[in-house]
Amino acid sequence: MFDDDGNSVRNEKGELVCTKPFPSMPVGFWNDPDGSRYHSAYFDRFDNIWCHGDYVELDDDGGMVIYGRSDATLNPGGVRIGTAEIYRQVEKLPEIQESIVIGQDWDNDVRVILFVVLRDNYELDTALIDKIKKQIRNNCTPRHVPAKVLAVADIPRTKSGKITELAVRDVVHGRPVKNQEALANPTALELFSNLSELKT
Repeated sequence: MFDDDGNSVRNEKGELVCTKPFPSMPVGFWNDPDGSRYHSAYFDRFDNIWCHGDYVELDDDGGMVIYGRSDATLNPGGVRIGTAEIYRQVEKLPEIQESIVIGQDWDNDVRVILFVVLRDNYELDTALIDKIKKQIRNNCTPRHVPAKVLAVADIPRTKSGKITELAVRDVVHGRPVKNQEALANPTALELFSNLSELKT
């Protein structure tokens, strides 16, 4: 287990990592000739260290508690979903300028929450929500369909331009956001805090 700075920890929640090769690890992904997707999935977090994308805690007796995903992968009903699959469909719609999707802990499971930034002259009414859900259902699976679709004015992103799903997820769950100084527009996080729509 590593903390955010890459230090080994015990008796506290940390990132599940593997510091040595292991027999069952995949050696690559299909249709990834340069290995960039494989590297991004497991080796971007810590240099030359496999980071599995789960929070765990190891106690002194060798017992382990698995807390769930630490990355942006969604896991509703135990089905693993990549956020890019949802973005690919939503952002085909002319009404949508941009979107960000997270998993919200809900009723002993995870539900998919989609936030959208609308283009000018559009509003998020029932018809548009239905259109968004239909687009996702028809081109992905019913598991991909968000439980809630909410409009926001802005999406937080890093100074390099990447949207920050993990920061939004932390705000939605009332947790402190780490590395806010890395954000280009940290005030956008306030748009996701204490939303009444996410309490039901």
